[in-house]
Parts: sequence; C-alpha cells; structure tokens
Amino acid sequence: MKFATIGRIAGVLALTMGLAACVDMTEELAVTSDTTAKATMTMQMGADVYTMVKSADASNDKAEDKFCGKQGETLTENADGSATCVAISEGTFDQLKFDEGDSKPTFTQVSPGVVRVAFPTKDMAGGLGKDSDPQTAAMMKQMFDGHYVTLRVTGRQITDSNMTINGDRTAAEIKIAFLDLINGTAKLPDELYAVVQTR
Repeated sequence: MKFATIGRIAGVLALTMGLAACVDMTEELAVTSDTTAKATMTMQMGADVYTMVKSADASNDKAEDKFCGKQGETLTENADGSATCVAISEGTFDQLKFDEGDSKPTFTQVSPGVVRVAFPTKDMAGGLGKDSDPQTAAMMKQMFDGHYVTLRVTGRQITDSNMTINGDRTAAEIKIAFLDLINGTAKLPDELYAVVQTR
C-alpha cells in the first residue's frame, strides 16, 4: 500500500472538516512466468478529495512529488470530477517497483513452474495512522470509512492461498477495510500468500 501517499492526502484533507471522501486502492500482481510479473496499482479518488489534492499539488514544483506524478503512473480525470491513478511496473521480480517498504511482496520459486507470492502484513495494520495527530487521525477515519484496499494475485492457476480463490482458480484476493488498517484492528495472518502455477 502506498501509505506515504495516502498519509499525505489525509494531511491535506484534515484542513477541511466535514469533507466526505472516497478513496479505494487495488494492487494486482499478475505472475507471468517463473521469474516475471506485472504489478498494477489502482487508486480511485472521489471528486471532493481529488479537488483538494489537485489544489495542494499546484504548489509542488517536482512532478514526482505530485499525486500520480511519478514515472509509470497514469492519471485519468473522470467526467464526474473524480480521478483514477494507475501505476504499472513490469519485468523480473527484482525489477518491480513498490512503495510499500516492509510490506512489499516477495516472490519465491517453489519448483519449476510454481511461484509463491507473499505480502508481509506486520506493517499494514496500524501503519496508516500511527504517526498522525488526533485531528488528522479523525479525518482519516472519516475519509476512509466504507472503503477498501484490495490485494489480488493472478496467474495461470492458483494452487494454494490464504486469500479467497475465484471460481476458475486464476486469482486470489482479499479486501481489507481501510479503517481496520488505520485502527490496527485488521485481523491478518503474518503474511498473505498465493501459490501460482505458471505453466
């Protein structure tokens, strides 16, 4: 999860009391071979939130400091005023770029044609609001109420996972409420994983 980005957005929004917000995030890892994958991070932001973030970004001179301004990120401004940011990183496992710090996924080749993808969860729960002042923390709870982080692993076939595997076994995912991450109450195992058959 891009906690740094979300924390910055929450800090901006804390200046505007009573703002109804809408932020959802999905991270999808598509395992494409024994050594390669495609990571797609999608953040959907409601119109009110995006207006505030866009205003704050106007004072940033560096593109990489702006919301959805880094290399590989594509911003779509929707007709209703909302915005969608999609960040794509593709290549060998060690080439993939993530902003998750200690929560970034790991890839382990179990055997030829089988790869295990795991997300350490230690720094997820409570990581979103741990450094916030009371006003910002309260605002974060309001803005993220009813919204989720979705982690999804896809591939030729998912053979094992502690996430929910779909009907044709090509994906495993979990939806985690933002409020549970903020409050540190998300009931998560030490890691979320999926074992992917690549051929």
